[in-house]
Amino acid sequence: MNAPARSESMFRSLNPATGELFGRFELHTETQVEAGLARSWSAWGKLRAMSVADRASLLRALADRLEAHVEDYARLMTLEMGKPINEARGEIRKCAATCRTTADLGPGWLEPLQVPSPARASRVRYEGIGPIFAVMPWNFPFWQVIRFFAPAFLAGNTTVVKHAENVPACADAIEAVFREAGMPDGTVVNLRVDHPTAAKIIADDRIRSVTVTGSVRAGRTIAATAGSVGKKAVLELGGSDPFIVFADADFDAAVRTAIAARLNNSGQSCVCAKRFLVEKSIAPRFTEAFVEGMRKVSYGDPLDEKNQLGPLARADLRSGLQSQLDRAIAGGAKAALAGGSVDGPGYFFAPTILTDVADDNTAAREELFGPVAPVIPFADEADAVRIANGTEFGLAAAVWTRDEDRAGRMEIAVEAGAVFINDMVRSDAHISFGGIKASGYGRELGQLGIHEFTNAKTVWIG
Repeated sequence: MNAPARSESMFRSLNPATGELFGRFELHTETQVEAGLARSWSAWGKLRAMSVADRASLLRALADRLEAHVEDYARLMTLEMGKPINEARGEIRKCAATCRTTADLGPGWLEPLQVPSPARASRVRYEGIGPIFAVMPWNFPFWQVIRFFAPAFLAGNTTVVKHAENVPACADAIEAVFREAGMPDGTVVNLRVDHPTAAKIIADDRIRSVTVTGSVRAGRTIAATAGSVGKKAVLELGGSDPFIVFADADFDAAVRTAIAARLNNSGQSCVCAKRFLVEKSIAPRFTEAFVEGMRKVSYGDPLDEKNQLGPLARADLRSGLQSQLDRAIAGGAKAALAGGSVDGPGYFFAPTILTDVADDNTAAREELFGPVAPVIPFADEADAVRIANGTEFGLAAAVWTRDEDRAGRMEIAVEAGAVFINDMVRSDAHISFGGIKASGYGRELGQLGIHEFTNAKTVWIG
């Protein structure tokens, strides 16, 4: 996810459906950065004095505020990063639902763990650690912040956000909605800063930990910076998720879900299905049905509710995806559905389906961040596992089969942070989310996610 063009002291936001300027946003000065860090530190003091129940009430107030302004926030997202308007509404509603689920279940997840020991009593308490520096991506501008924030806030932490450079209007709106929900000033601080300033923020003593969602390169760079000053990082990076279909699967459901799983957010999601592994006996039939379904997908103006696919978010993302597609075809892949970059205004990219994809082909090994779908036949269960695990990534996977024993074997054998059986991959507030290998480490959401940014404090009573 390369950064968009910008001047030395300004972020420029472009409407990806038209290529026209959406807005200019000045970077924050050194004085403003210092004031933001001071506000976050002060707010942490207030959160520490609050009960978990009071913080849960504030999360519910945030959910109310989000739900009351679904249309405003959805339209802003669509104009700034091109998300189809129906999906944008769904993102805001998911944010609100996650706040409510975390408020309902989170207090139980934060209950002290009573531990049998030789002491009269011993337990582990889970307490907030302070301001967290969050480096957030553009593809889900509201959801990515809420996904990290809701459990971190309930545990008693504040957040300093460096949002993606192409969604500065969304970033400002996100900071405002927390304030409007009644949270202490400084609970969430949005800072528009360049990379050197971000490194200085990480090193600041008031920042206690770091979370990053983004590219592998960006995540590793930021994690190295955090590690150099002894601070923990949670990384949610790229993915090349396999969507594995066995011959005994519910064929129609698998095809229908494959289309949705590839085109979610115009294909710009770490957990979009990226590689479609299909048992050889049904691969031709699957490919034919997949192509037929993809041909029916309407794309265009993301504000038009009939369109299922919007533009890619930036010009450089489209040119990068086209370059990957060109290299895949030069490497022997064939286009069962020829799409690619669309001429005209905006950054549109038509759905593309590839076949004859060798193990070393670009489409089999790299993350394709857009609506390009390689179909790769496999011989048997062992071959499916070999292909599924044959990338540097390990974020998530989907397995389609009616055989429960096989499903059980696959959930163990596939190298991923999550395995979904007969469903598409998604994140959910009830259960942890995160990857392994080059896809990162650490967890968000659920009980594991709420513990990531806590001090697990041992208490021993003699």
